[in-house]
Amino acid sequence: MLTGEKILITGPAGQIAQPMAASLARDNEVWGIARFADPATRERVAALGVKTVACDLGDGDFTGVPDDFSYVLHLAALQGPGLDYDGAIRANAEGTGLLLAHCRRAKAVLVMSTHSVYKPQEDSRHLFVETDPLGDSNPAHAPTYSVSKQGQEAVARTCSRLFDLPVVIARMNASYGPNGGLPANHLNMIMNDQPVVTRWDPCPYSPIYEDDINEQVEGVLAAASVPATILNWAGDEAVTVQEWCEELGRLVDRKVEVIVRETPGTLRGSIADVSRRQSFTGPCKVGWKEGMRRMVEARVG
Repeated sequence: MLTGEKILITGPAGQIAQPMAASLARDNEVWGIARFADPATRERVAALGVKTVACDLGDGDFTGVPDDFSYVLHLAALQGPGLDYDGAIRANAEGTGLLLAHCRRAKAVLVMSTHSVYKPQEDSRHLFVETDPLGDSNPAHAPTYSVSKQGQEAVARTCSRLFDLPVVIARMNASYGPNGGLPANHLNMIMNDQPVVTRWDPCPYSPIYEDDINEQVEGVLAAASVPATILNWAGDEAVTVQEWCEELGRLVDRKVEVIVRETPGTLRGSIADVSRRQSFTGPCKVGWKEGMRRMVEARVG
């Protein structure tokens, strides 16, 4: 694990970033920047031992933000409803460029991207590799997400070459744990006796538990290079929504109903080839059933 470093995390209150910040703050000087529109959110992050600065990446105003970080973990992202592509590109793509320009002296930068940049394939069991075609996966909850994150990747790649800045672009799959994620959302539905709605049958992912994410940060950063390295950040096992919902139901002793509403144009499957990531981090330590059990114990008891 990283120790004695000065680290910047963007979006430190996020589902992935908050546990990561808590883990890193134990042995490093960690700074966190976000808009912090809710003072309670800022207080929660500061309580982790993180130095917080209010900052809107899209504005490019880094007043109060040092420029001498050894590592930058860029996890902040705009993801939401609506069709404001200009706003999404400003936040996710332009904001990334402004951030990397400010932090150009870093030893390495991790830019968190998403599996949603891949072009949907007809085969739900298609194993996505980093060189596969990109496209709009048309996520219903965030229509602008795929396009703006592809823009982010292009900007990050350009900044790496312009500033001779080692960058790794990590395409996250289905992250989950006590702090949230897709399986956690499904657990909430099950506990409220609501049906779980998914896009396809089967609908597979490569889920990765938050403890594995935190332990793999140093290895993923080691992949940073000029030009930028791209890798899939995902779990080692392919698991369908149907399978993990069945396991969650068993763990909480609840009946589970999974409703399939086919959504053309979306990813039928999200199974990632993780061989490149494994070459830097080694295998995951938490199997998917163990991860689901830990999540249930943390969120339900």
